[in-house]
Amino acid sequence: MWHKWKEKLGRFSKYIKSLLGIDSTIPMVNPKLPCRPAISYRPIQPSDLEILEKIHADLFPIRYEAEFFQNVVNGHDIVSWAAVDRSRPNGQSDELIGFVTARVVLARESEIGDLLSFDSSNSDQTLVYILTLGVVESFRNLGIASALIREVIKYASSIPTCRAIYLHVISYNNSAIHLYKKMSFMCVRRLQGFYLINGQHYDSYLFVYYVNGGRSPCSPLELVTGTLNCMMNGLKSLLAMLRKNDDRKVSKWAKCKETRSHISITQNRRNLTAADCTGYECV
Repeated sequence: MWHKWKEKLGRFSKYIKSLLGIDSTIPMVNPKLPCRPAISYRPIQPSDLEILEKIHADLFPIRYEAEFFQNVVNGHDIVSWAAVDRSRPNGQSDELIGFVTARVVLARESEIGDLLSFDSSNSDQTLVYILTLGVVESFRNLGIASALIREVIKYASSIPTCRAIYLHVISYNNSAIHLYKKMSFMCVRRLQGFYLINGQHYDSYLFVYYVNGGRSPCSPLELVTGTLNCMMNGLKSLLAMLRKNDDRKVSKWAKCKETRSHISITQNRRNLTAADCTGYECV
């Protein structure tokens, strides 16, 4: 009796480990797929152009220019990896189900130069900037995005002059934020109004992954202290703005009482609540 229970517990434990990524002997299976996928990775090629454009349009709120896609499929200043499912029937075994695109940039010309500790006289140090990363919805939760990021890390690590990988994530994309944190990327900044989508501004998080001895110019303690100071300054700025707005409201109300304006009470209240409030936030 005990042996039967032990066997059942062993199978259950193995299954739980596979779900957590601890044991890779039992691959995760997406119930939306008809059969177990056979995922492989290769560079993006010209024949992928149409499906690459379609997946970008389906996944991202930002519209990319035709030149971007031409540069990707032809490898013009952009490196890329495609995920395909070799088990798909009807000639779809080489069709894209996921992708990542990236570009090599000079460290001294990048926006994260101040986040790197390097010799400024060494002008050939580089970074890898991740441009886009996506997986078709029916193939998610299979570790494909993580595998694509590992391809980028492997590539960046193979470049002797490369010191880090970095990227931006829109502030409401919680699944992407969780993924990059799980992959040991560091969230170093929050950029207000970085994206403009359909006339509305959205914040962005800046993530960094150091390679080949690249590191922040600050110690871990200094990074924590700097982040806390930044958050405190942002909070002070927000409180000062709120206090300023309150003062303006009081001033307007007092002025209205003194001049005994004929403006209606309803109109007055609408004007009093029209002041906007903005604050700086740093992560």
